[in-house]
Amino acid sequence: MTTRRPADRQDGPGFFDQSGEPEREPLPPSAARRALVIEADGGSRGNPGPAAYGALVRDALTAEVLMSEGLTIGVASNNVAEYRGLIAGLEMAREIDPDAPVEVRMDSKLVIEQMAGRWKVKHPNMRPLALEANGLRPRQATWTWIPREQNKQADALVNRALDGEPVHRGIVEPRAGNH
Repeated sequence: MTTRRPADRQDGPGFFDQSGEPEREPLPPSAARRALVIEADGGSRGNPGPAAYGALVRDALTAEVLMSEGLTIGVASNNVAEYRGLIAGLEMAREIDPDAPVEVRMDSKLVIEQMAGRWKVKHPNMRPLALEANGLRPRQATWTWIPREQNKQADALVNRALDGEPVHRGIVEPRAGNH
């Protein structure tokens, strides 16, 4: 009996594969120093309206938050804010370890399905954002949709930014006693 992976996950390049481009060789497991998890979210108060994103990167083994950011982006739609969160998360993961395999977790079914290649990017405002995110994609990427309740930390970064308390990108220092 074989087990099947849930339909909400996909490993690999997805929709943006270009037939003329050579495929990237997967890294051997020992080549990556660590695995990372990106949690990202975006939101607008009004759609469109004042918008922000939140993103954080965790160590996949320890769940320690390594870097986070939550910033406003002006007036935008919810979907634009979601993509901005993804882009920020991919940039931070690249800063931490450009060769690490990454699992992206978001509560935006649209972004996850588009990046996994199961849904087309039809809206003209989304295409440049999807292409930018694709350019930041690591060699090994997994796209996982999660329920909103499991994305609370990224959502909190969005709301802090919208409430005038942005979190600027930086390495998160461990708290005393938490290792």
